Amino acid sequence: MIPTLTTERLTLRGPDARDIPFLRDFYASDRSKFVGGPKTAEDAWRQLATEIGHWTLCGYGRWIVEADGVQVGLIGLWNPEGWPEPEIGWDLFDGAEGKGYATEAARAARDYAYGTLGWSTAISLVAPGNDGSARVAERLGAVKETEFDHAKFGPLTIYRHPAPEAL
Repeated sequence: MIPTLTTERLTLRGPDARDIPFLRDFYASDRSKFVGGPKTAEDAWRQLATEIGHWTLCGYGRWIVEADGVQVGLIGLWNPEGWPEPEIGWDLFDGAEGKGYATEAARAARDYAYGTLGWSTAISLVAPGNDGSARVAERLGAVKETEFDHAKFGPLTIYRHPAPEAL
């Protein structure tokens, strides 16, 4: 069962079939260029299946983030095969940027990772040129640590989040 998290403005809930139109639009747009897009509608469907499957395989994953009942992003915990270590990641849908949603939801995800799952550390991977994501990582207190060269996504910057005891 995927837990639901709430913040002052947001609800983080498990992904499901009602999210297909939002994921299809996101992955078809240029906004997805830093996360392997653009993708076809079929690939967006497969990505949704991957998101749901990650929860089953790992016991954690990424949530659909809603503001006032509307899907605004896909944010949470991610560690698929080939990742250097567990990540806190965020993808915002069109029109959701600049409102603090990524920072607020990622903070809730990190609190869950540290408090419920017992993680002692976490990273965020940021693609070159993705200045918005770099700013979110920095607002969360993460610091640039090193580079990671992913076979599919190329060079990524690893941002290290503060340890639980430092928060």
